[in-house]
Amino acid sequence: MLVCLGGGATQAAVLAMYGIVAAETMRAGGMALDEAIVVYVRKKYGIIIGQQTAEQVKMKIGAAVQQDEEQSIELQGQDQVSGLPRPVTLTTGEVVEAMHDPLMDIVETARRVLEKTPPELVSDIIDRGVAITGGGALLRGVDRLLTKELGVPAYLVDNPTTCVAEGAARGLSLYPM
Repeated sequence: MLVCLGGGATQAAVLAMYGIVAAETMRAGGMALDEAIVVYVRKKYGIIIGQQTAEQVKMKIGAAVQQDEEQSIELQGQDQVSGLPRPVTLTTGEVVEAMHDPLMDIVETARRVLEKTPPELVSDIIDRGVAITGGGALLRGVDRLLTKELGVPAYLVDNPTTCVAEGAARGLSLYPM
């Protein structure tokens, strides 16, 4: 089983015998996580930040589950009332809270694919685990979140951001034009 956490979409699929057994695509990914951070900061602090700032927050201190080591980041945003710049400090726990709903949507997509999978393949998935790919796989603790919520071991693949392209290149080299 593969879960690809892309920027604009999340894809989950079970592959067997060189074919797709069950699959589902959700039109939300890393950008939905960024948007959740933007909305959280606006609601909690009354500060407007942009998508790029939210992306930086996610990359620097973001996590899918609570971390042992709490990190924080100070960022500048525009005050909703005065329109003037105002600093705000976000912690890892707040970012985890902000991204909770979109992450649960991703988990539900993977869960639906598992539910569509025949039992004999589910036992193989339990033995081998769920491979996580894509840029979203770099979010700290996303493997622990999927393991906990699905009840199936999940792990990051080597080179999660480039492995899909590498696999496509290998596949194309097998079938010259």
